[in-house]
Amino acid sequence: MAAPPSARRDRIKPVFPKLVSMTNDYVYGDVWERKELSKRDRSLVTISALVALGWEDQLKSHVERGLKNGLTREEIAEVVTHLAMYSGWPSAMTASHAVMDVFETLDEKKG
Repeated sequence: MAAPPSARRDRIKPVFPKLVSMTNDYVYGDVWERKELSKRDRSLVTISALVALGWEDQLKSHVERGLKNGLTREEIAEVVTHLAMYSGWPSAMTASHAVMDVFETLDEKKG
């Protein structure tokens, strides 16, 4: 399957073509297509890892992807809350703001 469109990847492609190619071909073309986990479960795991690591930019895109893969807003909020005990309060608080940014942007698009 092709990688989802990404303005952020398009932005870096002229300078980092191999990185973008690896993302498209390996991450989305191979890892995300493996049958051992559903895409919903992969989203849950990926969001959890990104919260724990504090990687906001990637978290935002994967929250939106997670919603498309069947996660609910409530489940995503619970993941962030749960991780406060395991990855630390600051990572959860930072993630909560990133998640809210995504939710608010999606709500604005709806009208």
